[in-house]
This record gives sequence, structure tokens and C-alpha cells, in this order.
Amino acid sequence: MPPFDAIPAIFVLADGTTYRGWSFGDTRTTIGEVVFNTGMTGYQEVLTDPSYCGQIVVFTYPELGNTGVNLEDEESSKPQVRGAIARNICTRPSNWRSTQSLSEYLEQHQIPGIYGIDTRALTRKIRIFGAMNGGISTKILDEAELLEQVQAAPSMKGLNLVHEVTTSDVYQWSAPTHPVWEFNPACQENSDESFTVIAIDFGVKRNILRRLTSYGCRVIVVPANTPPEEILKYNPDGIFLSNGPGDPASVSEGIETTKALLETHKPIFGICMGHQILGHALGAQTFKLKFGHRGLNQPAGLQQKIEITSQNHSFAIDPETLPNSVVEITHLNLNDSTVAGLRHKSLPVFSVQYHPEASPGPHDADYLFEQFVQAMRADRRATEAKIR
Repeated sequence: MPPFDAIPAIFVLADGTTYRGWSFGDTRTTIGEVVFNTGMTGYQEVLTDPSYCGQIVVFTYPELGNTGVNLEDEESSKPQVRGAIARNICTRPSNWRSTQSLSEYLEQHQIPGIYGIDTRALTRKIRIFGAMNGGISTKILDEAELLEQVQAAPSMKGLNLVHEVTTSDVYQWSAPTHPVWEFNPACQENSDESFTVIAIDFGVKRNILRRLTSYGCRVIVVPANTPPEEILKYNPDGIFLSNGPGDPASVSEGIETTKALLETHKPIFGICMGHQILGHALGAQTFKLKFGHRGLNQPAGLQQKIEITSQNHSFAIDPETLPNSVVEITHLNLNDSTVAGLRHKSLPVFSVQYHPEASPGPHDADYLFEQFVQAMRADRRATEAKIR
């Protein structure tokens, strides 16, 4: 039951379906694409993941907020979602790391949420009819009025949201994974040599930067619209293409930059949006999934090798458009057989559709960072051998 002073809220989908519940977080009106995440943990990482920019997230786990929030678990400087939907909210968190309740945190950052609705029914609707726009409001309680605003909002297909989340300035990231959380001590074996990695920020998560740093990389993060000539001035050992929000086909600058960087034959590693942009740069096309993949237990693999992965994306590469003469599929999503990994047949270039940095999520795919380091090491030694 909601507390006696709970504020009524309304949630309306673009098809007119209406849910009434109670407000948590900020009290305002918000509109975005409605998607669901099946993770049982990691709600703060989800809320602050830039890949969720423009979206309202339905959490299928029945209660949110038990462990509160803390600064260490943020994947960016603030929550990136447009709104949050939960079955129930814990207002008195219990965790030694907690510094604030979830509701207080969202209110501070002006993110509205609604709870007390049937999230199982809502998730089933999205699965059956697909992701669609929706709106949460405590100010507009007339469903017809809110529906009008929801239906006027742009579709995610064709939407470029990268400019909303990319960094405006170049900066160097130097913090590795904290020793308390380091799950792979073997990554410290690279500490004797350093590789300069340029991370193109389409909406990068902090834990990706931590993993690269833990593996001995000097990471320089640049805005998404940085020209290839500027990137090459840093004389990088490798290029990293980050995750990010929106339709990858609309990120034309990123695609053209990646095409130019492929000509250098330098090692390139892409994750999520970076994977899709790499696909476009190689000549492939992407398409919008019905309701996307969002959770911590998505199986991915090929040839009887399976990784349990963290995923968060709305689009996928069309395998029929891949140039098979130059690229091969290394991983499939084993739930629906969509492309989950690519590798160039002759260049040190590869990508995955999931999040190997394990924040939140399993550690199965952490080896991909080591694979990137190995590619840079081999490229450096080959270059040195040519000079000699």
C-alpha cells in the first residue's frame, strides 16, 4: 500500500493503454520510448547508463530501491533515463554503501517515476506489441491529454541521441577497477606496458573505461564528432567505439569516422552502439528489434561456446547485409539468433553487441578486453619489426 501522502501519477502508452499508480522521484511529465529490463540487480547502473537516453525503463523485478544509491555505482554523471516504472518502491534502503534513497536520487535529478502498477502486464504488452512511446505524469492526470502528447513524440527509429550524451571535451580516464571489485587479477600482467586507446564516446559507461585501464591502457576519451585526423594525432595503439543510445544508422559522423579509421589498419574494438556503427562502416545495415534485449542473463555464443551477457539495445545488424568476404559472425544472441559479435577476416577489428564490462552483469565476456590488448600488442610488434 502507498503511504498516506503518496502523489497520484498516470502512465499512458501510445496505443491508449492507461495505468494509474503513485509517483516516486520528481513530479513532472516525461515522455520516451518504453522498454523493459529483466535484471534482478543493478538498477542504479541501468538508470545511469547513457544507452537508455530517451527511454522510460520498466523494471520487471518486483521491488526497486532496497539498496539505495551511491556515487560509486554510477555509470555516468547522472541518470540518463527519461523515467522509471516499478511495481513497488522501497523508501527506506538498507545497505552500508547507500547514501540516498532511490526516490530522493531521482527527485534530485528531476527524473519522474511511477509505481504501484502491474509491471508484469505492461511487460507482456511490450513483448506482444513491441516497444512504443509512453508518458508518465503527475501534472496531467487526464489520459486523453497525456496521450496526445505521447503520440506527438518522435519514434526511436531514425533518432540520433548521441549528441545528448557524448562528452563535450577531450579527457583522459585513469581510474582502473577498484581492487575490492577486481575479479580478474590476471589483467595486471599488462602493467609493464601501456597502450594508448582513443575511446570515441557515443555514450560510454564508466566501467568500460575502468576495464580498459585495468588492462594497461592509457584511455583518452573524445567526443563522438571528433574527425579521424584529430584522433590519429594522438598516435593511438587502438580505437574503442563505445556504447550509446538511439538509432545507429543516424550517427552518420561516427560511421564515416570509423570508415576512415579502418583504412589505418589499427586495432578497433566496438561495444553495443560501437558494434552497430562498425557494422555500418563495413557496409552492413541495422534494423529495429521488436522490444530489444535488456537484462543480465542474455546467452550469446557460437560453436558450442556460451557466454551469459549483459545487454541493452534496440537495434541489431542485419546478417544478410554483411560483406561475408571481409567479415565473419563470431557470436549470436542464442534467444533469437540475432548478430551478437563480428570479426574482420584480415584486420585486428572486432565488436560485440553486449556489455563485457560486467556493470551490471556477469564476467563471462571480460576476456574481450584482453583480446583487444593482444591485438594492440601484436600490431605494435609488427610495426617495430618493419622499422628494424
